[in-house]
Amino acid sequence: MQTTMQHNIGQLFMVGFDALEPNDHITSLIRERRIGGVILFRRNVHTPAQVSALCQKLQEINAEVSDQPLLIALDQEGGMVMRIEQGVTPIPAAMAFQAAGSVEDCQQVNFINGDEMRQIGINMLLAPVLDVNNNRLNPIIGVRAYGEDADTVVRYGMAALRGQQAAGVIVTAKHFPGHGDTAVDSHYSMALVPHGLERLRAVELAPFRAAIAGGVDAIMTAHVAFPAIEADPSVPATLSKAVLTGLLREELGYQGAIISDCLEMGAIADGVGVAAGAVATLQAGCDIVLISHREDQQRAALEAVSAAVAQGAIEAGRIEEALARVRRLKQARAVGDWRARAATPSGLMTAESIALAKKVQKAALLVQGDFRPLDRALPVRLITVEVRSRSEVDEVANGRNNEARSSMLPALQQAGFDVTEYAMSAEASDAEVAAAIAFADGAQQIVVQTYNAMLVEGQRRLLAAMPVDKLWVVAGRLPYDLDLAPQAQGRLAAFGCRPAALEPVVERLVSTV
Repeated sequence: MQTTMQHNIGQLFMVGFDALEPNDHITSLIRERRIGGVILFRRNVHTPAQVSALCQKLQEINAEVSDQPLLIALDQEGGMVMRIEQGVTPIPAAMAFQAAGSVEDCQQVNFINGDEMRQIGINMLLAPVLDVNNNRLNPIIGVRAYGEDADTVVRYGMAALRGQQAAGVIVTAKHFPGHGDTAVDSHYSMALVPHGLERLRAVELAPFRAAIAGGVDAIMTAHVAFPAIEADPSVPATLSKAVLTGLLREELGYQGAIISDCLEMGAIADGVGVAAGAVATLQAGCDIVLISHREDQQRAALEAVSAAVAQGAIEAGRIEEALARVRRLKQARAVGDWRARAATPSGLMTAESIALAKKVQKAALLVQGDFRPLDRALPVRLITVEVRSRSEVDEVANGRNNEARSSMLPALQQAGFDVTEYAMSAEASDAEVAAAIAFADGAQQIVVQTYNAMLVEGQRRLLAAMPVDKLWVVAGRLPYDLDLAPQAQGRLAAFGCRPAALEPVVERLVSTV
């Protein structure tokens, strides 16, 4: 009986591991604890064929011990949050769609995204993001949001949801009740949204109400405190019964699956801790506990939940309720057809999908104020601010693949410009800023590609030191960076800095039309 209960509890866990194929870590958790889901990151990705084989092998290992297929999930949002990049259609960032202005294109591109993921064995998308990015100082949402007001997020977020649903994958709205109006990254510490219920219902909750009405499969929690809902300001939504049961279940009437955001994030791990957090989120009304990285934390959480059930701290009925929701979630087409799925995906990066993604990305290009193109007769000094440190959100170039850099250098050179580059980290240390200023000294044309400069003092100092009559600014992520150099000769944003986003930027920089 105890073993059966442990196996049932395992179905409520989604875990990650670090390898390109099933290793002892994930294999033992599947076989011994019957965990119900696996989350993949760039550390698990090489090529679509490799990911396809990995997903198939994971399902085969699971089928040896369970008649319930695994959930295999991925944060494939688009823009900078593309865990799989090589060999699939480059999906623009969420905010690019509203800039491009076509709800229909948003739906179709998200269908392509979901369909490609289904082909390679991913059956659960941890998307779309339904946060309203109404705080420009938000370090974690930004261009991941479909807009800065609730109506825009509803229109484009629901288009994304419909497209992904049509592809047959499980769709996950996040981060409930809303992570947009925060200035803290919950990967590192807990954020707080101070607004009253009337405002929350009108703004933050509006996209989630629409998603519930649209039949969203799953909703992911936010590690954010909402004192208007949860009286204890030290308790984030992920651990709050008032939020997950009182608000989401009872007031909003949601009956689908609730999945926690990763409990190893600082807001939980540095507070109650991962194991206690697993118990608390299930008590609050969550159905799937997400622990993305460490095996010791995953096993400790499994043991803590098993003990809490045995001691009556988590009622058996709460576990049965969660298990029923997980079983319903696994009725999705992408889950059930894992045996019939083609071993080699053949419908990726079609000419039509690439053309549509390019169309959206080009239409989304934002050019602020007066603009003049670069002069081909003059050399260019390019300062590229790039992500180098590991991040849960920005994993670019930190996976096992030799991904293309987020740099305009190759494209500018191909366009015939004489370009030299200084590349620096997004953290912009004093030494890097000084070196970049020295690099630009005496230049005839300077192009600075920022990365969330409005949030980084060193990048702001760098822009302030540049001669505006020789300066072009490209916002590599947050478009708000353009406000830092209002007198620059050109100010452009593409809501991202991966090659697909930079392509129309370079076209505009060099265009004389």
